[in-house]
Amino acid sequence: MYMDYITVRQAAEKWNVTMRQVQLYLKDNRVAGALRPGHDWLIPSDAVKPTSNRAKEKPRHKNLSSDLAEVIEATIKPMPRNDPDAILGSGTDERIRLHYESELAYLRGDFELVKQCYRKTDGDDVSRLRACSVTIAAAISTGDYPFYSEIESFLKDIVKATCDEGVISFAELCLSNACLSALAPNMAPDWLKNGDFATLHSKLKPDAAYKRAKYFQSLGQFNSMLAIAETALVYSGSGKREITFHDIYFRVVCAIACCFLERKDQAKRWLSESLEIALPHGFITPFAESVPNFGGLLQNLLEREYPAYVDAITKQWESTFPNWLDFHNRFTKDNIALILSLRDYQMAQLVARRVPYKEIAEQFNISLGRVKAIIHEIYGKLFVKNRNELSQYIL
Repeated sequence: MYMDYITVRQAAEKWNVTMRQVQLYLKDNRVAGALRPGHDWLIPSDAVKPTSNRAKEKPRHKNLSSDLAEVIEATIKPMPRNDPDAILGSGTDERIRLHYESELAYLRGDFELVKQCYRKTDGDDVSRLRACSVTIAAAISTGDYPFYSEIESFLKDIVKATCDEGVISFAELCLSNACLSALAPNMAPDWLKNGDFATLHSKLKPDAAYKRAKYFQSLGQFNSMLAIAETALVYSGSGKREITFHDIYFRVVCAIACCFLERKDQAKRWLSESLEIALPHGFITPFAESVPNFGGLLQNLLEREYPAYVDAITKQWESTFPNWLDFHNRFTKDNIALILSLRDYQMAQLVARRVPYKEIAEQFNISLGRVKAIIHEIYGKLFVKNRNELSQYIL
């Protein structure tokens, strides 16, 4: 029986490869008929050396910059609007499929799946780098601060280890997702503040434009915020048969800016468009993470047009909002000690924006006296004395 088999050493000599390479072939089940009855492998004497598997591996000759550019090109394709999940079966590259799986999971509020996808990129710096932006948000939403710190350390190590401006800009773009979400615009990179996207891959400019719009939101410059989002939609929006991450988020940004600018009809139009694109596919996160900014408009639209999603969006906001506030506290070292209810936070936003109490009473269908009582309670919870202090705290 054993005359029909050869050892690992003999196979290595026969195929002109190292013994380690033969062991890898065996470990990956790429040698037909190989047996392991005990500690040692038995390889059929007529077994053929496995063909190269490099087509399925990360090309080793590529540097970080060129490999990242290829992955970016492959992961910015629009998804079918009638069935976004179809993008998962459109290619054979596991790195690309993993990216879209993570993006879809984030949009649906499945943050644990996002984190699992990130874990699967272990050992592949490019895939891990590409996944960082959305995974940072998932880590904060789940209150997983050690995980956030791990991602932050990885990105900072990438910046230290390379001189390539494109790679550095991409890592900084991912990090900006955290500082802008924590309302710390001063920590955003200078190129983002100035709108200089020259070092970024061209396909990433919509993402950078979105971050810059959020930067202006942090500064309270809502006209600039709106202008950027509207312009980005003109140049990067998809057709009626396709959908991208930014098709939803830029409309959400426009709606938020219009709410702050008190352009109610425009805010309603932008928000309605984004809901129409997102909710048929269960994409609730873009709205759940911005509930307070709509000042009650979102809730009204949901109750009238998408009542089935009211609870899902509200529950996600209630579960993630404390984590985002706590992260804001950790990140900026502000003393945020108490968390407001959804209604109280909506009212605080309106008061901070100097909306008259009478309008707030009408919007929430309560008496003027009740509004004043609630605002007084909010002042006590936040340890502020008046509307001016509340504006500084909230905005």
